[in-house]
Amino acid sequence: MRHTVTHLGPKAAKGKLFPRVRGRRPASNDTRISPATFWHSLRAEWIKMRTMRSTLYVILGALAFSMGLAALNGSSAGGEYARLSPADQAAFDPLATSLRGYLVAQIAFGLLGGLVMTSEYGARTIVATLTSVPHRARVLGSKAAVLVGVALPVGVLVSLAGFLIGQASLSGAGAPHLGLSDGAALRGIFGGGVYLALAGLFGLALGAVIRSTTATVTTLFGVMLIVQAFAPALPGAVGDWVSKFWPPIAGGQIITAFRDPELLSPWAGLAVMAGCVAALLAAAFIVFRERDA
Repeated sequence: MRHTVTHLGPKAAKGKLFPRVRGRRPASNDTRISPATFWHSLRAEWIKMRTMRSTLYVILGALAFSMGLAALNGSSAGGEYARLSPADQAAFDPLATSLRGYLVAQIAFGLLGGLVMTSEYGARTIVATLTSVPHRARVLGSKAAVLVGVALPVGVLVSLAGFLIGQASLSGAGAPHLGLSDGAALRGIFGGGVYLALAGLFGLALGAVIRSTTATVTTLFGVMLIVQAFAPALPGAVGDWVSKFWPPIAGGQIITAFRDPELLSPWAGLAVMAGCVAALLAAAFIVFRERDA
């Protein structure tokens, strides 16, 4: 018995053995990623600051130095008060004596603000940050917001701790001292916290412009300490202008209770400091937006 084998062509075989299924198309793999919002950037910057080891070191260091200097200044100034002349006793400032630790704390807060920027440039994580959040103003704005959210309450805590320890030392030495109910005390504590937050923003702006941790720290020392130390030695009108209008010196008037008529008032001095920081931040936004990562 003869069997007949039918050979199918390629098209016929494809049509009969593998029929085409009509109707549904395969599912699309198109997954659209929504752009990062300011809230997303804010949360990311908070995680970065919280996990940065230097944040805790800076906070603890500022707190320790402020408390230590408040105790030393309070005990030494309180012990010398009785030997002062009547004019010097009238100009004695117990508030500034206890809050003098802000001179060291401002460098610590400025360093913290600078590290928020320079640490990303040093580790090159700034590239990933700008890839996930291309809107550069949003990145810098979220960094500034998180920094203020940390620096302001910590700054108030640093000022409060220095005030309590310094006033206790003055009281123990029998010198004039203030209580928390005094208006000047509340202004100095809260204003000191605002000043330290502004110092942090100052460091952030410097870090965005300079991009180097070493250069940022050097600039902070020069602007906030060296100029202030040598201002009385500057000649004539230059020295008077620097002593009155140099932003860190003017802003530091917020922690004083004795009113020097040749210097700005506490809130006016803090406004000068805030204006300087605002101008530097505006420059940092422009540089950060225009310059490559």
